[in-house]
Amino acid sequence: MLNEIKEQLKEIYFNYFWWSWQIILVLLSGGFFVFGVEILIRSYQLNNPAYFMMIFFASNLIISISLVLMAGLLYRIYGVYKLIYKKKEDKETADKK
Repeated sequence: MLNEIKEQLKEIYFNYFWWSWQIILVLLSGGFFVFGVEILIRSYQLNNPAYFMMIFFASNLIISISLVLMAGLLYRIYGVYKLIYKKKEDKETADKK
């Protein structure tokens, strides 16, 4: 009985919550990317060269981290989607035989 409940919860999690959580993380990463670009654009309006250098490199770090996170999340989403598609394809070929 307990194992059946665990299996149902896993099925619900992996069918609905995992995908929505990954999409939320990709959107957050995209938001930080936009935030980093905004900081980069505004750093060019600074008059103090020391402040410009600090803000310029900080914004590039924010942009780099957000792009790496977004690429990693999208790669993981693609891998899971490919795995699910392969399972469905294998199941369909088994049903035809």
